[in-house]
Amino acid sequence: SIIDKFKFQGINVKIKEKGDKPATAKPLLLGITKASINSDSFISAASFQETTKVLTKAAVEGSRDNLVGLKENVILGHLVPTGTGYKPYHMLTMKRAEVETSDEKEVEKEKLLSTLTN
Repeated sequence: SIIDKFKFQGINVKIKEKGDKPATAKPLLLGITKASINSDSFISAASFQETTKVLTKAAVEGSRDNLVGLKENVILGHLVPTGTGYKPYHMLTMKRAEVETSDEKEVEKEKLLSTLTN
């Protein structure tokens, strides 16, 4: 079975933390076609080669594409997950907007209270 080197290392770290024996592996250099087809994103893999095979396999396995990479987001016309299209950036701007809105509401409440008490 083929697994990404970084995923493999991450899994082995967890195994070692539990005190179990880590897995062993040999590096495998894949050509451009095999590397793209073995992508985590079936949308990205299908856009390269063997489209029918990749999409059929994804459908049979009930795969879900998390749309993490640049290529699959461009294919679907979504924001690219870099710069201002990066999800944590949007979360930060949304939180900032919530804070600004709540600050504005507080100011309005204070004005209303001061008007009522005068």
